[in-house]
Amino acid sequence: MSVIRAFIAIDLPPDIQECVGKISGELKEQLRNLPVRWVPLQNVHLTLKFLGDVSLKNLEVLTELISQVASGYQAFEISVGGIGAYPNIRKPRVIWIGLEGPDELNSLQHGIEVETTRLGYAREERPFSSHLTLSRVSRNANSVEIRQISNLLANYSVGFLGVANVSEVHLLKSELKPGGAIYTHIYSASLIK
Repeated sequence: MSVIRAFIAIDLPPDIQECVGKISGELKEQLRNLPVRWVPLQNVHLTLKFLGDVSLKNLEVLTELISQVASGYQAFEISVGGIGAYPNIRKPRVIWIGLEGPDELNSLQHGIEVETTRLGYAREERPFSSHLTLSRVSRNANSVEIRQISNLLANYSVGFLGVANVSEVHLLKSELKPGGAIYTHIYSASLIK
């Protein structure tokens, strides 16, 4: 059976992508000797649902589901800004840029979660938290390196970067390559404009 790794996400407009790229570049320079893996700028997005392995036979059903859920929501705006880390600044594993959206964002994500679970995809146990992943700290990082990363993040500020209009939801394929993941758009569903 042929399968692909896939996820459902929202893309950023070029102006926001550019701002995120500048911040990522600054942080990369300041953390250059530390064990941090950076997400290529073209791969930065808001993930609504990671699906994992998707059978090619199920793609049509999945695209219909995404279209059906998306058609129930008006286009909306999200604000981009702020910086943080998961699980927290003191023990950073994922470094992110923050996003704030209206209730529609959480509702859209929840609708996708419910419908994909009905299709048999695993339910995400963690609550949805809208963010843009910039980098991941290596699991091999020692306590001194973690403290250096934590101290930098605690003293690094990211203000308001702008507003992004959300009018589409995308199904993307993720191909893991030696140089990193390559994302390809497979399908896009429009929200109500």
